[in-house]
Amino acid sequence: MTKTSAPKDNTVKDSAVSTARQEHIVAKRIFSKSVIGLISLFMLIPILIVLFSWTQPVADIWTHMMEYVLPQVLKNTAILLLMVTVIAGSIGTALAWITSMYRFPGQRFFSWALMLPLAMPAYVLAFVTVGIVDFSGPLQTGLRDLGISTAIPSIRNVWGAGLILSLAFYPYVYLLARQAFLSQGRRAIEAGQMLGLSRSRVLFRLALPQALPWIIGGLLLASMETLADFGAVSVFNVDTFTTAIYKAWFGFFSLTTAAQLAALLIGVVFIVVLFEQYWQAKRGKAVTQGNNRRLEASTPAKIAMTLLCTVVFLIAFLVPFLQLFYWTAMNFRQDFDARYIDFVTNSLMIASMTTLLIAVLAIIIAWIKRQYSDKTTKLMITLANLGYVVPGTVLAVGVFIPIAWLDNQLIGFGITSNQVLSGSVIVMLLALSTRFMTVSFQPIDRQLQRLTVNQEAAAKLLSDSSLQRWRQVIYPY
Repeated sequence: MTKTSAPKDNTVKDSAVSTARQEHIVAKRIFSKSVIGLISLFMLIPILIVLFSWTQPVADIWTHMMEYVLPQVLKNTAILLLMVTVIAGSIGTALAWITSMYRFPGQRFFSWALMLPLAMPAYVLAFVTVGIVDFSGPLQTGLRDLGISTAIPSIRNVWGAGLILSLAFYPYVYLLARQAFLSQGRRAIEAGQMLGLSRSRVLFRLALPQALPWIIGGLLLASMETLADFGAVSVFNVDTFTTAIYKAWFGFFSLTTAAQLAALLIGVVFIVVLFEQYWQAKRGKAVTQGNNRRLEASTPAKIAMTLLCTVVFLIAFLVPFLQLFYWTAMNFRQDFDARYIDFVTNSLMIASMTTLLIAVLAIIIAWIKRQYSDKTTKLMITLANLGYVVPGTVLAVGVFIPIAWLDNQLIGFGITSNQVLSGSVIVMLLALSTRFMTVSFQPIDRQLQRLTVNQEAAAKLLSDSSLQRWRQVIYPY
């Protein structure tokens, strides 16, 4: 009897262990989805608050907005989007083509230097450009000193704003288009020339159609940045959705109207996102790895390429940077005081806290995504990263509404101040983490994808401690 009962006992034990393991797996899955659900809700609160603002009608203010504000806002926004699409697309694609395909003087320098305008915010470029070109600026002052009295037309209009935004955002198109052209290499040109096509025809008939998904992706990123911009258009005194939101908030003192305008802008941005996702789905299928040896061009063509890169680099980055450096050197001793130390300290503190918060949250989301690839998890991850496509002004409205409500509720508990949370570091962390979550998540997710299933399985065999596996295997990735 003993011999026959032993296998039954082992079977019962194995069944119990298996049941416990399954319960542990289910509990772990529920916990993981609960965590990512809370993070997604945390990131979605500002957007949901903005969308729910339409439940509160403000007909009198909207009558004024529809008659005097929205027509000009829509017109200016359309002009800016059109200018950025045409100018940034043309400049970015042309520079990507010549720096990736041809050998010319300065090619190695310009291949990375043309990305530097991304390091200068659009509002800074706008402020410096206006300071240089205005009547009292160094350009017109120098011309008058030389006896040239021709006045330069004012750029404080929608056309000047469109030009500056194009110069600020063309690197988005340049980076993606250059990647596409480098992937093609010389194969497209060689195949086209074998068919009797010139290099210019190869560009328009073979290379551009293959790189179109990348170029469209860059243009859509530039368009989203244009819709989100507030500082540059304010410098040029151009009314767009972002400035209209600000004026409705602080001019009409109507937070509800500002939220409703923000909801309209979210709708426009979401349409742009849908196009971006459509073209991103195509990206990576039209381009194949090619020979990256660069082509030779005639001497006049090389001079033209160098000149084009130089002009764009000077206008979009070097001249504004040197002007900023000059202004800083001229006014440093006079204006610098303890305030600037506080400015730098506060900026570094907020940046460090935001970086730490979104890094931790991004690691959690990326790891859960790696463990569970079902549609529900993917949807929640998409929602958690949605804040990047929403303008900062919209997020400010969405964050301020619930915080103001909480402050009003705290008054009922005997707290006399009506701004307990408003303007606090917690509110800034909420807004900044919502805005920049995807910036942290995307590189972490890509790096975790490099960790193969076999490597992860080997780490589990070598160590029973999850913390040790994270520290020795997963964290280095």
